[in-house]
Amino acid sequence: FIVMHMWKILQGFTSNDLGVQFTVNPRLGTLAKVPSLRKGSSASHKTLHEASFGVMGPRLWNCLPTHIRATSTLNEFKQQMTAFVLSVPDKPPIRGFTSPNSNSILDWRNDRESSALWGGQQL
Repeated sequence: FIVMHMWKILQGFTSNDLGVQFTVNPRLGTLAKVPSLRKGSSASHKTLHEASFGVMGPRLWNCLPTHIRATSTLNEFKQQMTAFVLSVPDKPPIRGFTSPNSNSILDWRNDRESSALWGGQQL
């Protein structure tokens, strides 16, 4: 739902109360700016900042493949997101076993096993 809301903000279908900023990069497509945190902030403020929509939304948005971020219609966006999410390996943590990551798209983005999902070469 976070990514869907980001798409709606970009397309102007909902208000941008948080002032999420988007930039267009010729090679990478439309990216969202991740706001920075002031230096010297307490650990509790850092945790709140990292978990906020203003930070998590742009991070998740920027993890999407370029062709999904470039989608201009809602139905097409939903179809491409569904196909993308279903293609990401589902490896939830199991008690007693070490999990490869937290099962988040943010973690899978940097995982060598799934790099082909984002247009990279399978290693």
